[in-house]
Amino acid sequence: MYTKILVVDDDPNICDMLKQYLEKEGYDVRVAYDGYEAIDLFKKYEPDLVLLDIMLPGKSGKDVCTDIRKFSQKPIIMITAKGSVVDKVVCLELGADDFVVKPFDMNELFARIKAVLRRCVTLDESTDDEVVKFDRIEISKAKYELKIDGVCVDIPPKELDLLYYLASNHNRVFTRDQLLDKVWGFDYLGDSRTVDVHIKRLRAKLEGLSDKWQLRTVWGVGYKFEVN
Repeated sequence: MYTKILVVDDDPNICDMLKQYLEKEGYDVRVAYDGYEAIDLFKKYEPDLVLLDIMLPGKSGKDVCTDIRKFSQKPIIMITAKGSVVDKVVCLELGADDFVVKPFDMNELFARIKAVLRRCVTLDESTDDEVVKFDRIEISKAKYELKIDGVCVDIPPKELDLLYYLASNHNRVFTRDQLLDKVWGFDYLGDSRTVDVHIKRLRAKLEGLSDKWQLRTVWGVGYKFEVN
C-alpha cells in the first residue's frame, strides 16, 4: 500500500515538481492549491503526511495546520519562504512536526519526509506495554495515550514521546542535544529549539496539575521530569 502525501501550495509549478519527484520515489500524491481545498482533501484523502506551505490564499498554512490538529495527528512538514527563527518556532508551536525553507533541496526534503514517517511507523508498531504513572497522570507509549485524572488528553505523538522519555527517567537531567538524539533520533535535521517548543507545549497541558512532580528547566543544562 502506497504512502499517501498531500502537497499544499498555491504555486502550480512547485506542486507539479513535488508531485513528479514524490511519485518517482513511490509515494501516492494529491495536490491542493489553497487552504480550504487542503482541509477538504485531507478529510477525503486521509494522507499519511502533509507538505504544507505557510503562505496560502484564503486560509493560511498556519490556519490549516491548526485546523488539522483539531482532529488528526498525522505528520505535517511546513514549507516556508522565510526561514527566520521566529517562523520555525511558530511552525512547531502550531503542531507541525518539521519544516523546510524555500528554495529547498529535494534530497533534504526527502530525508525529512523519510525521517518523519519512520518515527511515526516506529510509534505505531511499538510493542512496549509499560505505563508510567505519577500523581494525576498516566503515560502509555504502547497505546500512545496521556491520561489526566483517568481522562485521555489529546497530545501530538512527539510531545508524548518526549514526556514519556523524561518521565521514564525522572530526576535525571538531559541536555537538548541528548533529547534530540533519544526522542527525535540521530537523523533529525532540526535544531535544539525544537525541544524548547515541545517543552513549552507540554507545560501548557501539565503545569499546576500536581505539587509532586514538575517539568523543570535546569538553566545552562537542559530539562528534567522532577519528582519531589
